Amino acid sequence: MTRYFCTYFDRNYLTRGLALYRSLQRACPSFELWVLCLDTVCYRVLSQLQLPGMHLIPLEELEQSDRQLCAVKGNRSLLEYYFTCSPCLPSFVLTRHAYVDRISYLDADLYFFRDPSDLFDEIEHSSIAIIPHRFHPTFLDREQFGIYNVGWVSFRRDNPGMACLSKWREQCLDWCYVRCETDRFADQKYLDRWPADFTNVAVIQHKGANLAPWNVANYHIRHTGNGVYVENEPLIFFHFHYLKQVNKWVYNPGLAEYKTSLVRVLRDHIYVPYIRTLRDAEAEIHPMLPPELACRGEHREVSTVEDEIHLRWTISGVAHSVRNVAGFWRGVLVGDYVVMHE
Repeated sequence: MTRYFCTYFDRNYLTRGLALYRSLQRACPSFELWVLCLDTVCYRVLSQLQLPGMHLIPLEELEQSDRQLCAVKGNRSLLEYYFTCSPCLPSFVLTRHAYVDRISYLDADLYFFRDPSDLFDEIEHSSIAIIPHRFHPTFLDREQFGIYNVGWVSFRRDNPGMACLSKWREQCLDWCYVRCETDRFADQKYLDRWPADFTNVAVIQHKGANLAPWNVANYHIRHTGNGVYVENEPLIFFHFHYLKQVNKWVYNPGLAEYKTSLVRVLRDHIYVPYIRTLRDAEAEIHPMLPPELACRGEHREVSTVEDEIHLRWTISGVAHSVRNVAGFWRGVLVGDYVVMHE
């Protein structure tokens, strides 16, 4: 059975988007992935690659078909505008392609380690599917940003599914900002109300779905001959949120932000395979980048929500720089970083 996914990213997330695609190629027997290309560099590079099963949507095409989306572009930051696109993209795909019976939005920094069939079996009879953050008890206060994570959201082409997607789109068009209010935060906190407001909503329970820095400390993670297991369930996909490339060889998984250690199973069987895929993707796209981007080597990534929040806590640019340097050496000393020797 063919699975239908959509995602979006710009040139700063090109390698992550390609890593997501490559992981689906290996893990999912049959899939189609619609990619909303958020800038021309992203669209140009992916067009040259001509990847099977990947359908490209230039941002301009989405904006031309959704004038309400385009109308709010001027009163939001770039990141906030990207978040506003979250419900508009699956809505666009379902409107344009009648054969798509269920569309699943994926964040570009996900990576599949196993066929997601178990997840689709779990949500088979649902109209809407969402996945909890499952924050470690130490970080339950972060539920103020949303009980559920937008990393995976699925909608079936039926009345409840389409009604939910339509309302989410209307809400994000009306308000989608990187600040926390009572019942809203960016595109994410709206999901909190879905189980109460809509019928046939599945809350995914599989422990191996959306394993992430904020919840990995909840579980015993082990590696066997059959792959990585989260307690007694196989790891299906990991959310590589907060992963940063420090320099050519060193990567910061961001686990320390959640007071989690980079234990061997995480390093060797989750982060290292993903980083290798990122490096392969970097080598693949490098010849296609414009000279002014190709000469940079390492590319700056678009800010995440947590990046913006973190910057608000910084007193000044100098303090931020000092904190970064101190944090780097602390990470080296305590083994927080992945060092690639190849």
